Amino acid sequence: MITCRKMTLSNGLRLVAVEMPHLHSAEIAIYLRVGGRNDPPTKAGLSHFLEHMLFRGTQEHPSNLELETAFEAIGGSVNAATDAETTCYYSRVHPEHLAEGVRLFSSMLLRPTFPGLDIEKRIITEEALEDINEHGAEINPDNLANQLLWPGHPLGITTVGSLETIASISESDLRGHLASFYVPAGCVIAMAGDIHAEVAFKACAEIFGAWSAPPPPAPTPATSLQSTPQTSFVKDSASQVNLQLSFRGFARPDQRIMATRLIRRILCGGGSSRLYLALRERLGIVYSVDAGISAFEETGAFSIELSTTTENLPLAVAEVLSEARRLAVEPMEPSELQRIIQSYFFDLDYSRDSTFEMQVRYGWGELMGVARDIEADQAEAAALDPAAIQAASAELFAPHNLNLVAVGPWKAATRRKVEKLVDNYAQEWR
Repeated sequence: MITCRKMTLSNGLRLVAVEMPHLHSAEIAIYLRVGGRNDPPTKAGLSHFLEHMLFRGTQEHPSNLELETAFEAIGGSVNAATDAETTCYYSRVHPEHLAEGVRLFSSMLLRPTFPGLDIEKRIITEEALEDINEHGAEINPDNLANQLLWPGHPLGITTVGSLETIASISESDLRGHLASFYVPAGCVIAMAGDIHAEVAFKACAEIFGAWSAPPPPAPTPATSLQSTPQTSFVKDSASQVNLQLSFRGFARPDQRIMATRLIRRILCGGGSSRLYLALRERLGIVYSVDAGISAFEETGAFSIELSTTTENLPLAVAEVLSEARRLAVEPMEPSELQRIIQSYFFDLDYSRDSTFEMQVRYGWGELMGVARDIEADQAEAAALDPAAIQAASAELFAPHNLNLVAVGPWKAATRRKVEKLVDNYAQEWR
């Protein structure tokens, strides 16, 4: 039996404990409501840079090596991630050393010393260069699609930042960002595994109870102004074209998010999914095809990604658009939907064995206001019928939501064919 318990300290820090007594490990995650969308325009990449710098040393553990060794001594391996809206620090630890794990995280968040700034700047520069070709052009399809989706807004700027903004970040910038956003009211500590909630809460209260700061500033809202399909073609000397079709989607609180999860599975959920069967098994023009969902507070996106040769690019685009439109205009067979829902149920059950997935569900969910148990997800998915999937697809895949990005050795004639397909897609909906 998995039990989730919550507590809020007097300083506003929220605590989540997911008791999983059948396991032999524990996971600690520190979630903060700060990401790329919170970066100042001239300091894009600041949240990501700050995440990196907290690993370089603290008052108690002056170097990266000492900090890593301290986590290893309790069975851990500390890691972190920054996305558009959140930053997360996490590590698996031995259950007997949960309190020490919390203490180590407090040292990182509350008492960093920021050594090695120039070294870290070089490291992050190398990371940024992975998204740029030899001519200095952006070649990451995600970044290019985001630029189309949210032009002029922080959501449209890469979380890593540009070479110019990375170079400009100073220790003063880092300390200011830390003071503004690393605050108890914008933080959730999630612990999952073979733990006892009372013991976990007591340790957090003793270690983080004196933490005090005003709430974080609110981010700038994003607006959706797109009225027609958009395309972006970038030349790159690769062997294939990387294709991404991103449809402007639903915000995180939208009631159609569950339908969107199932749509992702219908199109790209495995060997029996529609795009896998069409593009790989029937046509043999891709090795893999995937889809992802971005859901923010006020906006979102649904993205389909694949790679193929220049010659096969028009065919790949035609098949993806055809399958998207088919979902929007043709009710799917109830048997297919039930198979998809059952597969989703299996994955939900498998997640019960993962401390990582449980801390994400309840920790990230608490931070973003969408925490819910597995049974609630099961009930919502089970209530969906083919009509609900069709209605969500019709809204999601409408032509004015489409943003197509192609990066690679495409030719002018190929581009014209793809743009014609996009135009035809828009015409077919009228």
